[in-house]
Amino acid sequence: MTGIPQDQRYCARCSSRLSRYNAGTLCGPCESGSRGELDRPPALPLSFWQTDQIRDALATWHMGRVIFAYRMHPYHGRPLPQEVVGSWLDLTQAQLSRIEKGAAPEQFSKLVRWAQILRIPGNLLWFKLPDADGGVASLPAETVSATSHDTVALARWLASDGTGTPPPSHADDLQRVGLALEDARRYFDGSVVEFFRTQLTQCKTDDGSLGPAAALPLVLGVLGAIRRHSKDVQPDVRRSLLAVGADGAEFAGWLYRDLHDPLMATFLYDRAMEWAQAAGSLPMQGYVLLKKSQMAYDTRDTGTLLSLAQAAKEGPWQLPTRVLAEVVQQEALGLAMIGEPTNVVEQGLGDAQQLLTQANGEDDHQLVSYFDQGTLLVRSACCYTEAGRPQTATELFGEVLAGGSLSRRDAGFFGARQAKALALSGEPDEAATVAVDSVTVARETRSERTMNVIVDVVRTLDPWSHRPAVRQLRDALMPQR
Repeated sequence: MTGIPQDQRYCARCSSRLSRYNAGTLCGPCESGSRGELDRPPALPLSFWQTDQIRDALATWHMGRVIFAYRMHPYHGRPLPQEVVGSWLDLTQAQLSRIEKGAAPEQFSKLVRWAQILRIPGNLLWFKLPDADGGVASLPAETVSATSHDTVALARWLASDGTGTPPPSHADDLQRVGLALEDARRYFDGSVVEFFRTQLTQCKTDDGSLGPAAALPLVLGVLGAIRRHSKDVQPDVRRSLLAVGADGAEFAGWLYRDLHDPLMATFLYDRAMEWAQAAGSLPMQGYVLLKKSQMAYDTRDTGTLLSLAQAAKEGPWQLPTRVLAEVVQQEALGLAMIGEPTNVVEQGLGDAQQLLTQANGEDDHQLVSYFDQGTLLVRSACCYTEAGRPQTATELFGEVLAGGSLSRRDAGFFGARQAKALALSGEPDEAATVAVDSVTVARETRSERTMNVIVDVVRTLDPWSHRPAVRQLRDALMPQR
């Protein structure tokens, strides 16, 4: 009987028939050509990036896993050594090994550089490469992040005392601020301070429903105006103005946290602390420490989280009771993360609940806090997740999310947290379903912080990657076209 031999093999690169004496995966010409490519990344066909192993790696948003899949791709004929690929990326073999096996790299400049060196198609990445003309690179294509051209220009405008001309696309928003600043010496009085306070209140409302990108331009405009003109007013007005500025800088720091730009967030938190000190606002100083502690949770910096929460609790200021409740809850989170017994964590959560109940009868105008019963419950759920009780966390998340009291953005974020708790509870299908809904909200509100939690959920679901619901979640995370 004639036909194609059952053991016939073909070149992994050019698909030509291999000699029966060739034990490798490449034909002679391809093998010869590949030797010269080891000193630089090869030019790859589009089909290279369409294989399941590359697509699955890209869906994790983990560049180390992408590089590993790249090295192991059968197109090369044999796995590329870490020493070789590391030399392309200016890394040692040990450094590349840590990147492949460790936490997902987050330094944006490195992600861009590695993607460019390996020639990964930009439409497959979870972040956007720089424009061909050398423009500023931005984060995922479906988001408007803190690294967009206009926002970077606004940040520079703020850092340089608000001088110069703001980006033209925000001229209309900033014109309202500019009108109030005409003849600053004459018009900077209590009414203008109240004007700025009203603008910030509106921005906070916009953030909850529309996301950080919608609120950020005007917030930065207000801060730039305050910094530029505060030196031109009477001392008593200046203190009031800087108190508003401290509130605005703290809020802007939060917006940059949601945009996953910790460097800019830290800059603004430091500015908030500086202005709070200049304004003589002790409670705001404690509040900024609390917010820095919460930012440390984003990077799982447990030591910083706990020490800053305790500093906010014990500092030389009298915090409003509602803020103190939030501080005590944050301390409980830190205790859970360092492995304190569950009863110790629950004692802290109980103290926070008692303080919050007491605060409901108070009316504090010095420092506005949005910490309420729903917020306490979802953050308590985070504590239970860290304490190794994800089932309890799932129930608490579900209770609050079903109540509909959270803003659109927060519902997406804590939905992602619930998905993580479900994954840790061994419920992969439910976790993936909840996470898919959070992906939709994260894209609508442009919350990169939520997206980062969802990527963590995907990693936790790795053991169940073959399940249809989990694959649907991975597909949902792929860049939209």
